[in-house]
Amino acid sequence: MLNKYARAFFTRVLTPFAAFLLRRGVSPDAVTLVGTAGVVAGALVFFPRGEFFWGTIVITLFVFSDLVDGNMARQAGVSSRWGAFLDSTLDRVADSAIFGGFALWYAGKGDDNVLCAVAIFCLASGQVVSYTKARGESIGLPVAVNGLVERAERLVISLVAAGLAGLHAFGVPGVEVLLPIALWVVAAGSVVTLAQRVVTVRREAAEADAGPSGGSPQGPPHGSTQGTSQGSEA
Repeated sequence: MLNKYARAFFTRVLTPFAAFLLRRGVSPDAVTLVGTAGVVAGALVFFPRGEFFWGTIVITLFVFSDLVDGNMARQAGVSSRWGAFLDSTLDRVADSAIFGGFALWYAGKGDDNVLCAVAIFCLASGQVVSYTKARGESIGLPVAVNGLVERAERLVISLVAAGLAGLHAFGVPGVEVLLPIALWVVAAGSVVTLAQRVVTVRREAAEADAGPSGGSPQGPPHGSTQGTSQGSEA
């Protein structure tokens, strides 16, 4: 849901910055790699130590690279399947680092095995939600569904909650409960989204198999989406 509106807004805002980087000779792939490295570093350096505010600030600064690289690719006319593949693959790495950082905190000084398990579930379910769309598209199905909690929602909910929870270190009372609530919300929302996508793929596959040809949709047995622009999966 947020992908539809927020991405368009921030794309317009970041277009001048993307143009500036292109003039400096920076490639979209370089922005993708640097952005992912920044997110991973922010998540795995700060979150396991309970420094949620500063970790969120660092991650947020680098998360915008996900919009900048695609903008650069379109402006330069170099959108490609490779760019889409690299961007989507590194998005999975970044997401894993964020929820892995939460899990490490709760497995260590956070001392809460239940929330550690919830964070791990958020990590795993996010990967599966993205995979269902990629796999459905790879066998020729449109997977025409906007899930309840896609990647944008997962990041916004978890990072906003983490940033606010981090204010506890500055003396703000009660905010530390926001992160556990957010993790439960993301976990529940991911289950709903996964169900939405599975039901959609099942319906689209049945319709395709019952089509005039009476056969299965054509597509490679294994693979990812065949996108032609530098962007991320939901």
